[in-house]
Amino acid sequence: MIDVTRYAALFLTFSTLFAADVAQEGKRWWSHIEVLADDNMEGRNTGSEGHKRAAQFVAGEFERNGLKPAGTSGYIQPVQFSVHKIDEPASSLAIVQKGKATPLKLGEDANLSVRADLAPATDAPAVFVGYGLVIPEKGIDDLAGQDLKGKIAVFLGGGPQSVPSALKAHFSSAAERWAAMRKAGAIGIASIANPKSMDIPWARSTLARLSPTMSLADPKYAELSGQQFALTVNPAQAEKIFAASGHTFAEILKLADADKPLPHFPLNLNFRAKVKIDRSQVESQNVAGLRPGSDPVLKNEYVVFSAHLDHLGVGQPINGDKIYNGAMDDASGIASLIEMALLMKEQNLHLKRSILFLAVTGEEKGEQGSLYYASNPTIPKKAIVADINMDMFLPLFPLKYLEVQGLDESTLGDDIRAVCQKAGIVVQADKQPDRNRFIRSDQYSFIKQGVPALAFKFGYIPGTPEDKIFNDWLTNRYHAPSDDLSQPVDKTAAAQFNRLLLDLGERVANAKDRPHWKSNSFFKRFAPSE
Repeated sequence: MIDVTRYAALFLTFSTLFAADVAQEGKRWWSHIEVLADDNMEGRNTGSEGHKRAAQFVAGEFERNGLKPAGTSGYIQPVQFSVHKIDEPASSLAIVQKGKATPLKLGEDANLSVRADLAPATDAPAVFVGYGLVIPEKGIDDLAGQDLKGKIAVFLGGGPQSVPSALKAHFSSAAERWAAMRKAGAIGIASIANPKSMDIPWARSTLARLSPTMSLADPKYAELSGQQFALTVNPAQAEKIFAASGHTFAEILKLADADKPLPHFPLNLNFRAKVKIDRSQVESQNVAGLRPGSDPVLKNEYVVFSAHLDHLGVGQPINGDKIYNGAMDDASGIASLIEMALLMKEQNLHLKRSILFLAVTGEEKGEQGSLYYASNPTIPKKAIVADINMDMFLPLFPLKYLEVQGLDESTLGDDIRAVCQKAGIVVQADKQPDRNRFIRSDQYSFIKQGVPALAFKFGYIPGTPEDKIFNDWLTNRYHAPSDDLSQPVDKTAAAQFNRLLLDLGERVANAKDRPHWKSNSFFKRFAPSE
């Protein structure tokens, strides 16, 4: 007969010890962030000395935690970038109607995006194309029947609610959207965000317009080739763009909010711009460490844990602070990489498949470092079986719910469900699909190479205090200097997250079969062997 009292006492003792361990692990996790998000790192901008110091720190921690160099040149993979910076005083923007030019104020009305190699001067008519989406799988073609040759395509961010979030995110990516518009004859784009889907208020996001944009130096990675004009319009000023069209921006937003089709029409104006771009080159660093697998055959396959090392550097000051420390975005993910490698060492885990710990650069520049690594990995490309990405997972409250991007796309979704069920965590799908999170971090670079992948956020129930904490953080701290070491964070919950993802990695690494895309997943087409 079982001694229930003794069993309960033992369970209580174990639970107390586990809680103490997790609390200590949370403090240790935070200690890595204290290094990475210190002012000394100067915001870890891609190609900066601060980023280089951070990369050297991560490489040192990888080595200390028993990881092997993942390439012939050590832990560091150098990445070359082209840098574009707008010379705003020498640039200008106007709308032209019936020969009359009305200046638009850069920074307030709209911003010129210089990630592409824009034309020095543009004067071209504009056409509103709804969401500007072409999704053959859903019979959506916002460009069909539109005369876009030599014109600028103006679109509203987001898309129909009937389109699954991951699919909509893919076709909303800058590369996919531009490829469709260029094919239709457009020479440029102008995007307007739906205010309900904006992570950052315009007054804060516009401060980033003067920071350098970067792309991989090798022209074969130029996703925006041929783009002569690129504009982001302040939604609060968008009525100026619609004034001569017979439509209003308020009308467009009302239709979008009701999930009704958006009209397509000429805006009866030209955009006229002069753009001066300062160009340079920089080198930045990806960092990779390897824990070899134990199985004679499966050790030649790799599960990747990834996070991005870079942030925004030193920028326009907010409340007197100009260092964008990036504690949650994404020193938190890098700290989790370090912690999971250390936990594997402490627990002497011998997994069948090899585990690659990858800290990438250039995520804030458009997932450029991961694009380079996924295309040029330091391990055999076809042997990468999964990417588990940790970017700004936001442990701001206890871990009760886990939101998973890519949940229903591959068998990794089944794996994370099983792991969460065992841990008593409720799995949630993406609650804000129009924010396109599935394509806004480094997992997307692996997905485009055919690798099943997941990304994560701490979940919550809408209308709860956790909902408010999460979204207030986006409004007030995301891409702001206040994402620093002074903010409140649930360190114990972060440690629980680390253990949860370590369990996921263990499950995937020890499974007989490698993960695969679900038969109904759009992304299945990227897998070379499926």
